Amino acid sequence: MDISIALPLLGGLSPAQFMRRYWQKKPLLVRQAMPGVKPPATRVELAALAASEDVESRLVSAFDGRWSLRQGPIAKLPPYAKPAWTLLVQGLEQHVPAAYEMLKDFRFVPEARLDDLMISYASDGGGVGPHFDSYDVFLIQVQGQRRWRIGRQPDAQLRDDVPLKIIANFEPEQEFVLDAGDMLYLPPGWAHDGVAIGECMTCSVGFRTPWRAELAKDLLSRLMDDEDQHYANKMYADPKQPATSTPGLVPAQLLEFARDAAERALREPLALERALGEAMTEPKPRVWFDAGAPLPEGCNAALDRRSRMLYDTAHIFINGESFRASGRDARLMREFADHRVLTAKQLGQLSEGARDLLEQWAEDGWVRPA
Repeated sequence: MDISIALPLLGGLSPAQFMRRYWQKKPLLVRQAMPGVKPPATRVELAALAASEDVESRLVSAFDGRWSLRQGPIAKLPPYAKPAWTLLVQGLEQHVPAAYEMLKDFRFVPEARLDDLMISYASDGGGVGPHFDSYDVFLIQVQGQRRWRIGRQPDAQLRDDVPLKIIANFEPEQEFVLDAGDMLYLPPGWAHDGVAIGECMTCSVGFRTPWRAELAKDLLSRLMDDEDQHYANKMYADPKQPATSTPGLVPAQLLEFARDAAERALREPLALERALGEAMTEPKPRVWFDAGAPLPEGCNAALDRRSRMLYDTAHIFINGESFRASGRDARLMREFADHRVLTAKQLGQLSEGARDLLEQWAEDGWVRPA
């Protein structure tokens, strides 16, 4: 993607301009960002996905003013004509090719930050109440109309009488009605409330925003898994520990042992880089791959839509695994991560070892013929 070219998706801004002016700074409403857009799935298809244990879904309703939340799988939905309910299906791009294609339009944001595409099907008056997200979101109207009210809400207080994180003191600053093809971008923390006007569908492109503590915990766990086992299995010992009259005091020797254990995991060159890349490409719990087959001769190769692939200056990462790469192989694998396709000509330029690795990914279902 040429990030300097103006896009209708961004209201005539280039990706570079959008990221500089709006990303994590202020909202942007774009009329007809996706003219002629069609829902990536029908309501019947969404109902089938919601009934599956392999799909994350939720049913939110506000019948007679009483909020209710039901986690999937959802075997039976309310009647479509009944107002005030919403079906939310997460990770639609993993199951529906059209959703995967829609998500590709937003790859001007680093892949490590791009999370998934959620779809909301709502009957008239349906919504999830005023709330805020801790991540950036693009809200794309793909069918019908939805009224959005948005506002900065630094003093947000949540209701304690409902099973959802609904803001009790919501004070909207702006209001928009989105038609099919319109899009609203909201930075993290902007409170918003979307209510369906008649039957409608809205797609939400969400982003990964790991909390520092959670990321540190994941990385340290991965670093210790990779640690030299001879050292990692070393048990604390204190044969010179004298008798103490202050038994509640943590011994300085034990503190140093703990500090060295944590610091040693970071001393290995590229250890943190490797752990981060593996963490950022780890498939979600509900993601699984069907076994594949070797790539036919002369075909192009494409990443499966569920595969996550990243790279840094020394590694290639795919679906939680890391590989060292350099030279032509590294260049081609980076092309693969950026464009998610390698041509037959590019495949022929890979070394024998890299081609064998690609064939293994194909047999694992991570890569398929394009």
